[in-house]
Amino acid sequence: MPGDTGLLLIMRGLLLFIFSLLPFVLFADNGNGELFDELKTEFSKKHAYDKKKEEQIQVIKTTLRQLPASDLNGQFEVCNKLYDEYKSYQYDSAYVYANKLLSLSQSLHDKSKEDFSKIKMGFILLSSGMFKETFESMRGINVKSLESSVKMEYYSITMRAYYDLATYNNDKHYTPVYTSLANKYIDSAIALSKPGSYDNLYLSGYKKYKNGLNDSAATIFYQLLKSKKLTEHQDAIVESTLSNVYQSMSQPDKSIALLIRATISDIRSSTKETIALFWLAEILYKKGDIKNAYVALEHALDDAEFYGARQRKTQIGSLLPMVASEKLLFIEREERLYIRSLSMITALAVAVVVISVLLYKRNKKLKAKERVIERVNEKLIEGTKIKEDYIGYFFNVISGYILQLERIKRSVDTKLPAKRYEDIQLMANNINIKKERETLFNTFDQVFLKIFPNFVEEFNTLFKKENQIWPKEHEVLTTDLRIFALMRMGITDTETIAKILEYSEKTIYVYKMRIKAKALIHGDEFDQRIMAIKAVDTGAKN
Repeated sequence: MPGDTGLLLIMRGLLLFIFSLLPFVLFADNGNGELFDELKTEFSKKHAYDKKKEEQIQVIKTTLRQLPASDLNGQFEVCNKLYDEYKSYQYDSAYVYANKLLSLSQSLHDKSKEDFSKIKMGFILLSSGMFKETFESMRGINVKSLESSVKMEYYSITMRAYYDLATYNNDKHYTPVYTSLANKYIDSAIALSKPGSYDNLYLSGYKKYKNGLNDSAATIFYQLLKSKKLTEHQDAIVESTLSNVYQSMSQPDKSIALLIRATISDIRSSTKETIALFWLAEILYKKGDIKNAYVALEHALDDAEFYGARQRKTQIGSLLPMVASEKLLFIEREERLYIRSLSMITALAVAVVVISVLLYKRNKKLKAKERVIERVNEKLIEGTKIKEDYIGYFFNVISGYILQLERIKRSVDTKLPAKRYEDIQLMANNINIKKERETLFNTFDQVFLKIFPNFVEEFNTLFKKENQIWPKEHEVLTTDLRIFALMRMGITDTETIAKILEYSEKTIYVYKMRIKAKALIHGDEFDQRIMAIKAVDTGAKN
């Protein structure tokens, strides 16, 4: 109302005078306010960019489905396109198509394609922070026989792995060794790149940065950015690397500006495998800009969870509570300063009322933030419990199969010299694959219901009584329930669910659509209600 606005303006002027007499700590101003506003605008467009990305992926998937089963080379080409779309977008799907590339190359008996596929697998494993698995995936590659472009990719991934290991270890014993190895591989990659090309300039600048030649590195990276010939993804890579150069040179404001631009480029290219946003949050936090650091961290966590970057989620999980705590402390400190100011203007009764209302609103915002933090903590606790239970479950299952294989091997080793082939055939006939699969599903169901004991009951609240799905006496979960149990575990990709349950993608799609059609709620809200089903004890506090 106009009167309230005038009163607030009077109070604001008076409070500014009072606060000038008090020690008052504001969020640090990094000089990049307008740029950060642009970033916030891009955050609001993420869904539109991602939708466009998904449409492109669906077009390629349609092409793959239309290829004849006999056209293995064609399938390899299209699967590689799908891998390229997913590699910086979604880890699980990229992993699926990297595996498909390996499988197709082996069916084609083409060693060069197999080596090519191993390199692709190495990239996404490294992106997910799995160093050991990266080196294992690329073991046995015949580098000499690779085409120049593929060979350069191999050298670049290996170089990045060693540089990352050097940074990760950060000690006087291993870091110099890994840095030296990385330098050798980056030299090989540079030698294979075309002079003046993006790869040539970026790798040259990156080597200089990693070896402490910051001024030379900055000159090269600026040359790349001024060329205006880079893709959004390449822009983001160069800008985030250049930000590291300035961070090493103790110029945080320049570093922040570049990281904001890199994040904008990542959003526009739907890149979820990104470190720029996390680095931005770290620098903002260190500078005291808690408000913007918190915003950056929230979006970084969303991207890390969407992509499936284990290492990134761990990094964010360690920083987020500190930033959230600082944010709460700031709000509490602000409230205390308001109260101290009120003691100096007790004669202004109206002012007291207005400030009390403001404090009440701020308190509501504080509680809202606390609820956000509680939800984040619940997610982290729930995720940890799921991992712990299922890691134990898979170890038990795998150990059982290893023991079974050991017994079969021992028996075959005994029977072969005696030429007791009929006994071996009988032993093979006694292996009941169907029963083994049923046992596997049953064990999965038992472990799942241990984590989500109320899943079946809460699932059925979404349906009318006549449409509810209840397991029979001999069942733990039905196939219908198992599909949505896998979704609750975070496995939302139809293709992956189909592989686990030994069905076609079309069958899984039909199952899901048929069940959703009978639900009391529809669309995204149905999926959200499934994901909202709580795991046991996730709300417990120490």
